[in-house]
Amino acid sequence: MEYSKIISVTGLAGLFELVGSKTDGAIVRSLDDKTVRFISSRQHNFSHLESVEVFTVGDNVNLAEVFIAMKESAEPLPSEKDPKAIKAYFEKVYGDLDFDRVYASDMKKMVKWFSILTGSGIEIKLRTDEDANDEEGNDEAEAVASATDDAAVVAEVDKA
Repeated sequence: MEYSKIISVTGLAGLFELVGSKTDGAIVRSLDDKTVRFISSRQHNFSHLESVEVFTVGDNVNLAEVFIAMKESAEPLPSEKDPKAIKAYFEKVYGDLDFDRVYASDMKKMVKWFSILTGSGIEIKLRTDEDANDEEGNDEAEAVASATDDAAVVAEVDKA
């Protein structure tokens, strides 16, 4: 399972793996109980974790950067029910957060999501421009290979 396929769905607790998409919604698998279901885009919004940014005192950072700092920290995760402990945790782990704009509920969600991701064994990594270019290059290479295979099949049919 890849970090790039993990999404959050408004109105639903937990995180989901994007299995497939349709014009009117998405097919997702819950990371908690592994159930697969269809979620309508008329009732819910989808957010890729890869695209979520967090307010800091400087430039906004990608959520993955905060998760990586949490992973590298020796601090134990705080209880999700104690907002003061959560704030103290983030002050130690990622002190650059803008605590005026990042609310306690946001920090609670980050702790919950981090525990779901680590519990599911998902490697958290930042997507770089090189990764995006590599994926585009792979898609183009696959399309060229597919077209070449199709042309070979057509050539064989013409010979027969």
